[in-house]
Amino acid sequence: MVEVTAKSGSQKEGEAAVDSFRKDLGPFVVATEKTRMPMIFTDQKPGHPIVFANDAFLALTGYERDEVLAKSFHSLLAVGVDAATLPIVEAAFRGESDSDPEIHYKRKDGSEFWASIFISPVCDESGAVVQQFVSFVDLTKHRQENIRCKMLIDELNHRVKNTLSTVQSIVTQALRRPAEPEAIREAIESRLLALSRSHDLLTSGNWEGAGLHDLVDTALHPFEGIAGREERFTIVGDNMHLPPKTALSLAIAFHELATNAVKYGAFSNDAGKIEIDWTVVREVAGDRLVLRWRERDGPPVMPPTRKGFGSWVIERGLAHELGAKVTLDYLNLGLACTIDIPAPAGADE
Repeated sequence: MVEVTAKSGSQKEGEAAVDSFRKDLGPFVVATEKTRMPMIFTDQKPGHPIVFANDAFLALTGYERDEVLAKSFHSLLAVGVDAATLPIVEAAFRGESDSDPEIHYKRKDGSEFWASIFISPVCDESGAVVQQFVSFVDLTKHRQENIRCKMLIDELNHRVKNTLSTVQSIVTQALRRPAEPEAIREAIESRLLALSRSHDLLTSGNWEGAGLHDLVDTALHPFEGIAGREERFTIVGDNMHLPPKTALSLAIAFHELATNAVKYGAFSNDAGKIEIDWTVVREVAGDRLVLRWRERDGPPVMPPTRKGFGSWVIERGLAHELGAKVTLDYLNLGLACTIDIPAPAGADE
C-alpha cells in the first residue's frame, strides 16, 4: 500500500502566500526567484515562518521548496545557536540592529556555513509591516580565508622567532672568542647565507617542507667550487619529504659539517671525499631516520681540543630541535657523523 502524506495546513497557507506574493508584487517576486543572492520572505508570526524562498536560498541550504515553506526561520537555520545569538537575530527582525548580524547556520545535510543577513520590512498600503524580506550573503569562504590567514600569520611569527633565535646563536657563537673582524664577518655571513638558501628551498614549496635529497644538494652546492669537483660528494638516499623545522635544522648541520671538512677534513686537500646516505630504521617505539656523513682520503683527524659553534649546532642544536641522537667519531679515515632522528610522517613511503 502506498502511503500518501497530505500537506499540512501551514504548508498550504505558505504556498497560498507565495501565490499572493506573485499576484501582488509581480515582477519583483519573479526577479527575486532567479537572483543569485539567497532570499526569503517571512511572516510576522512568532518564529518568523518562511512564506517564500528563492532558488539561491534552496541551493545554499540544500532544502527543497516544500520543506521550507511554513518552517520557522530559527528551527530551519539556527540549529544549535547559543542563547546570545537569538536576541541578535530578533533585534534584526525588529529593525533594532546597528549592523547586519553574521550568523552560524547548518544546512539540511548537517554541514555548516556562515551568512550575514539583511532584513527589510515589507509594508502594506497603510504602512503596517506584514512580512520581512531577508537576504543572505554567504561568508563561509571569507571566514575560512580569515582563519587560514590567521594560521599563516601565526606560522610566520613562529618562523620569524625561530629564525631570529638561530641568527642570535650564530652571532653569539661567532663573537664568543677573540678573532679578527674579517674572520667574524665570514663566520656570520656564511651561516646566514646557508640559512637563506634553506628558506629559499622551503619557500619554493610554500613552506610545506622539502625533499631530503634536495635539501642536501642545496646545503652542499656552495662547497662544490671549494672542493674542486662535484664528484667528491657521493649522496645516496630517497628524496623523502621533511617538514620545515626538520629541513632547517638539518640544512644548518650539513653546512657546519661541510665547513669543517673545508677547514680540517676531506676538503682541505685535493683527494678527500665525502659520502652521505640515509635510511629509515624500523623500531617498535617508532621509526628512525638515520643519516650518515663519512669522510675519507683527507688528512689525519684528531678530536678537537675545544668545541666551536659547528659542534654545538650538530650535537646540542639537533638534540634540542629534533630530539636527535648524534655521534661524532674522529676516525683515522676521516670524520664520521651519524644523526639519528624520529622519522618524519610518511617516510616509509
